[in-house]
Amino acid sequence: MLTTKESIERRRSIRKFKDKSVPEEHIMELIEAARLAPSGCNAQPWRFKIVKDNETKMKLVEASHNQTFIGQAPVVLVCCADVSDYIDGSASGIQDLGKIGAVEDNIVNIICRNVDEMKKMSISEISQRIAANVAIAIEHIALRALDFDLGTCWIRALEEDKIRNIFGWDENIYPVALLPVGYPDEDPAPRKRLKIEDIIIY
Repeated sequence: MLTTKESIERRRSIRKFKDKSVPEEHIMELIEAARLAPSGCNAQPWRFKIVKDNETKMKLVEASHNQTFIGQAPVVLVCCADVSDYIDGSASGIQDLGKIGAVEDNIVNIICRNVDEMKKMSISEISQRIAANVAIAIEHIALRALDFDLGTCWIRALEEDKIRNIFGWDENIYPVALLPVGYPDEDPAPRKRLKIEDIIIY
């Protein structure tokens, strides 16, 4: 089993996959890793569509500006946010945290006011706020995948409306990213990274 440090160092964006299916139990372990991610107010807004059939994968390719490698992955996770559940979950979640003393009363009041403001916002305005929560869950998946020798690749270059149309979703479901999953058929070198001193603000 890899250490967390080893997983972070080994993770790569994989765009070539072997023609080999991923066991269902491994897919469920990835979803479980996402389920355990932290979220603001413990709202847990993430939702996942597991796609394996070629016809739907080809539709996802078209909805992501024809990035053909997506269709070659044995599994594609459509990583989404549920907007209404996020609003309701934020309100109930912060109140629960207040009751157990995890957050102070003034923070509870601030979040509750924010929730009231969000109820007046458009879906597109709220969606951007939620995306950060879903991103944490996606990265949990990307790192957990390495325990099963699986590779992943974040895809944000996509058309949300086209993805909603594929599955018949309304605007309450906000597609945050696609995550192709499979056994890597490449071993990319590490990408260039900034030095530590370049990312610390003094």
